[in-house]
Amino acid sequence: MNESAIPSGSGPDDCFVVEGGRPVEGEITPAGNKNEALPALCATLLASGESILENVPCIRDVTTLLEMLSDVGVIVGSEDGGHTLRIHTAGLSDRLPSRDLARTIRGSFLLAPGLLARTGRAVLPRPGGDRIGRRRIDTHLMALRRLGARVETRERQYHLALEGRFQGTDIFLDEQSVMATENAVMAAAVAEGHTRIANAASEPHVRGLCNFLNAMGARISGIGSNMLEIEGVDALRPARHRIGPDHIEIGSLVAIAAMTGGELTLRDVEPDDLRMLRMVFARLGVETELEGRALSVPGKQELVIQDDLDGAIPKVDDAPWPGFPSDLTSIALVLATQSRGTVLIHEKLFENRLFFVDRLIAMGGRVILCDPHRAIVNGPTRLQGDTLTSPDIRAGMALIAAALCARGRSVIMNAHQVDRGYEAVDERLRSLGADIRRT
Repeated sequence: MNESAIPSGSGPDDCFVVEGGRPVEGEITPAGNKNEALPALCATLLASGESILENVPCIRDVTTLLEMLSDVGVIVGSEDGGHTLRIHTAGLSDRLPSRDLARTIRGSFLLAPGLLARTGRAVLPRPGGDRIGRRRIDTHLMALRRLGARVETRERQYHLALEGRFQGTDIFLDEQSVMATENAVMAAAVAEGHTRIANAASEPHVRGLCNFLNAMGARISGIGSNMLEIEGVDALRPARHRIGPDHIEIGSLVAIAAMTGGELTLRDVEPDDLRMLRMVFARLGVETELEGRALSVPGKQELVIQDDLDGAIPKVDDAPWPGFPSDLTSIALVLATQSRGTVLIHEKLFENRLFFVDRLIAMGGRVILCDPHRAIVNGPTRLQGDTLTSPDIRAGMALIAAALCARGRSVIMNAHQVDRGYEAVDERLRSLGADIRRT
């Protein structure tokens, strides 16, 4: 593998030092969507030859997956500072990817369809990723079994095998799992016969993967809905694909600008992907303006939580797409501490997502953690800088947001957690006027 394809990451002892109180403002183009880049990289295994992915974010999770692809004989070249990757898959072998690396990211399980289709086997450990609660893979395995794969569990690893081709079938997913949908649609694309996937996830990154597969010669219809129809083809061909903008990074930057009083413009966004995000942030008092593919946050906004029409305390809750993304719940909670009023934050999907709240309370936030899924926030409160530890990608970004609007200095440990999902976050925020540095 060409090492220049792998962006340099932070060390395990790196931290962010933030001096709060400065407006985050200016113009920026969002990075590519992490959750589209990972399945797209794995989808290249389904064809023999060179595929090209553009607008790939230079983040630690991509670095890890590239190393795993190298383990199985894939050669990666890079251009444009690592944002354009040339993925050469002709030399794919049946060697096993690194067990240690596979344990560090949840996206490692997306290797299964390509390995099975091209080599007939895949041996993968239980995938890693953020510790935000139980993240079952039962739905993934059920879908792969329905498509003809054999699955055994031995020595804390999943041993998958496939004789011949995947077989088209009718699949009803027991949950709208993003990665299970992605695994199913990749396998179905090269299956023999027709596959219907009901109760499928429809997030922007799922749509992006389906569009890439169609560019490779797949025949997928119903993209963007919860019912996907796939006519399997004998073989896919390499293709070029551009990763879409990361709506989670966009939401994070919108909240940070609003909390710090900055005037911010984000270029090259996908307006349709931001509808629910803008509605929920408006409920928390954040005004945004959309003109073409540019999203703007006016400066010096007075943030006021909008009560429900009957005067009741409003609620912000996450849900499968097109609901409010769970990955933005942490940011929404921090934003609520800077808005006047009271709101209930209800994280429905993951029981550990809100466990960073104790750090926010230590900074002065008026938050009551009712149970693992619900928190009541009363704002605004002036946060005070503190030494904090980032437990996962999204909580880490939320703590950076809190530090940027706090009084004084904050030190955020575990910078590498944030690096897994946000590209050069310190450099990009400094370009917008934030006082943040890595040590």
